[in-house]
Amino acid sequence: MRRMGIGLQMYTLRNETAADFAGTLRQVVELGYEGVEFAGYGGLAAEELKALLQELNLKAIGAHVSLKNLRENLQGEIDYLKTIGGTYLICPFVAVEERDVESWKRLFPFFQEIGAEARKQGLVFAYHNHAFEFEVNVGDEFVFDAMYSQTTPEAVQVEMDVCWVQFAGQDPLAYIPRYAGRLPLLHLKDFTKDEEGKMKTLEVGTGDVQLQGVIAAASDAGVEWLIVEQDHCYQNPPLQSVSNSLNWVKQNYLSQLA
Repeated sequence: MRRMGIGLQMYTLRNETAADFAGTLRQVVELGYEGVEFAGYGGLAAEELKALLQELNLKAIGAHVSLKNLRENLQGEIDYLKTIGGTYLICPFVAVEERDVESWKRLFPFFQEIGAEARKQGLVFAYHNHAFEFEVNVGDEFVFDAMYSQTTPEAVQVEMDVCWVQFAGQDPLAYIPRYAGRLPLLHLKDFTKDEEGKMKTLEVGTGDVQLQGVIAAASDAGVEWLIVEQDHCYQNPPLQSVSNSLNWVKQNYLSQLA
């Protein structure tokens, strides 16, 4: 099995970063994470965050950037990400009013366009899925698949959230190899369903996702970063949860590489 980087999506610690952005990053490093994927920059200037990351020897994997900012401030987002040494510019979400078939058909060429511009400036654009991309078809394909068949790998890469893939009724172990070579980032998450059938995100290794199989498939597919994320932390406070998740990764993945 290949050695992939182990990162954290900072959205998990949104309350902690709101109180102390720099201090929370220091704690993430102390836990043992190698990289972070940002969901906002805590109001820090790009040069300030760059210096902090260098001090901590922490890699900026990339950032989740809203569709609104991609439309209205693409160059500013590119400049910031390049300054802090990030690689991946990621669209994390599409609002419900833009999830009909015609809206998706307009979004695909937009993603192609911004992905081409990002590539021209040394970055990589990717899209992060939820479950709704498997609830609508464009032609005879799920939106998830149509997005990638109607864009080029050079412009639009995959950030697969296996938790949402499985919640949508699809098999992550089948979807990961389908996008081998186009899948640099994978959100390593776990979940169960509550009594109402809604997703309840859990610490890695404590839910229903076959994560050891996911990690093996990710290795075979050329994934560069496994990124831990927990949308909501029910079992423990967020910092304890991301620590427990990392410990599971160390015991069930990294220890096998030694």
